[in-house]
Amino acid sequence: MQDADFRRWWASHDVALRTGGTKLLHPPVAGDLTLDWEILTSATDPDQQLMVMTAEPGSPSHQAMSFFTSWTEATRSEASGRPS
Repeated sequence: MQDADFRRWWASHDVALRTGGTKLLHPPVAGDLTLDWEILTSATDPDQQLMVMTAEPGSPSHQAMSFFTSWTEATRSEASGRPS
């Protein structure tokens, strides 16, 4: 590494943590999904985090998520031998 600034920045590990954004997923069953995501951190244990992903209500991604959920439930019912 020749760049002194880069070495200093790398050593400081000064990384901005992202706690939310938008993610594009391509599951083969549901089609393309555009989901908003947010990381929720426990106030009492910062090492415990939960990622929540949501689709805008009424959007094609929301409709695809509804289909994906029903497809998953039907697949589970078939695998367990229970009627759906």
